[in-house]
Amino acid sequence: MVNRKRLYREVAAYFKEAMPEAKTELHYENPFQLLVAVILSAQCTDKRINQVTPRLFEDYPTAEAMALATPEVIYDYIRSVSYPNSKAKHLVEMARMLWEKHGGEVPQDMKLLTALPGVGRKTANVVLSVVWGEARMAVDTHVFRVSHRLGLVPDSCTTPLSVEQMLTKYFTKEEIPDAHHWLILHGRYTCTALRPKCDKCGLSHLCKNARL
Repeated sequence: MVNRKRLYREVAAYFKEAMPEAKTELHYENPFQLLVAVILSAQCTDKRINQVTPRLFEDYPTAEAMALATPEVIYDYIRSVSYPNSKAKHLVEMARMLWEKHGGEVPQDMKLLTALPGVGRKTANVVLSVVWGEARMAVDTHVFRVSHRLGLVPDSCTTPLSVEQMLTKYFTKEEIPDAHHWLILHGRYTCTALRPKCDKCGLSHLCKNARL
């Protein structure tokens, strides 16, 4: 039987040593820009988003500015990302709601954030964690995969929400903002989906999928 508390302490200790400065790889200068970048990053790489956003943010740096744009105009800036049509529509609608209901400011509230077009629980968790340091665990494909491979969550955790609940239960409140980045970055560069680099992983002894 897995001693989950001990497992989490071992995993946290490893990442604190291996990734002491874990943080988002998305480039942004304020909460609005981060929100835009995270919406764009769905099913797309951060590298691609960072190539797209400089020009977008230069011309549309605030919610007010983007609210005055049209989806067709925004599409031209983001055409190289995944699902550009729907994301352009969401960005303009999101900016308009921010401007009309929140004075152009990104709200520090899960319910208000997820009421914005294009903003789901994962996106809201990223913003609350990165901007305000809240103990929020955004679960993307990397977090989902790594959590299962390391045994941080049981096989019965089959949804992002169930994984989120388990991770926030066992990581300490202080660790959670960093743990979100630990698991994402580990999944992005080491514990990859198709060819995991098990020989370079300091946690391979814990992993049921390790290829050693």
